[in-house]
Order: sequence, then structure tokens, then C-alpha cells
Amino acid sequence: MVLGNLAGAYGVRGWVKVRSHTEPKDNILRYTPWRIERQGVQRDYKVLSGRVQGGFVVAQLEGLDVREDAMALAGATVSASRRSLPPLPKGEYYWTDLIGLRVANQEGVDFGTVVRLFETGANDVLVADDGERERFIPYVLGMYVLEVDLAAGRMLVDWDAEF
Repeated sequence: MVLGNLAGAYGVRGWVKVRSHTEPKDNILRYTPWRIERQGVQRDYKVLSGRVQGGFVVAQLEGLDVREDAMALAGATVSASRRSLPPLPKGEYYWTDLIGLRVANQEGVDFGTVVRLFETGANDVLVADDGERERFIPYVLGMYVLEVDLAAGRMLVDWDAEF
């Protein structure tokens, strides 16, 4: 499960700077080891230490002690085993579980699949892409997102096809 992306090095001792996708940002530090993948190459790193620094999380990883080595990982994805994530209450979902779901509105208009989600100040937004256009739908359960069926791979939304 992807938890974030490495933005580069922090300091001179091999610490990394991470754009965390967890909420709150420093929750990413709880899931160890991190599987870091860049250009098809994967390696696991144990998280030794970390903290929020500005809009990023900075972390010290076991075996990564040189700034140049940390810089070489810039752009890599950070993921963790699904087993290391806590189970969610009914009706809550990890974003990664929503990616790829087929989205349709109550009138049966197919909006394509969820390709990504992002945060705004007010609420999260899911992006559904049908190959011709993207639709930005507020991810508000019960209001705009009426049903999420992970087993069937679909999501029902209350959203006008013209938006």
C-alpha cells in the first residue's frame, strides 16, 4: 500500500524528506519497514526515527547514512505491507482501495474509474476518469458518495454528469 513519495534528502546524514499520504502526516512513521521503490527496484528500510518538518515528514532509515544515497531515492514511492496497517471501521476506506473502482451516478452514467484522490481544506476529492474527461467529485460519504462496494469494484455517486 503506497503511503507517500520521497522528495529528496534532508540534512547531510542520509535522512529522507517524504510527502506523506497518511493522516496525520506523521502516521507514516508507524508503518515499518518501508518498501521503497524507484525505477522498478525495491528495497525495505527500517524506520529508525522521524518527525514532521514543515509540510514534509523527515525520517532516518537504517542503512541510509549518506546524503547522496538519500538524494538518489528522490521520486521513489514509499509503501508498507497491508498487514502493518490497522483495520478500519466499517464505512472507512484506505485511498489505495478506492483507486480503480468504477464510478457511476444514480442515473447510470459511467464516470470511468477512480484514478487518484487529493486533499483540500474542506474535504477530500476523488478524480474519476473515463478516458475522455476527468470529473472531480467531493469525497463526502452519504452526500456525494452514496455507496462503496469494494468486492464489486464500484462506487455510486450523487453527481451530475454535466459537472
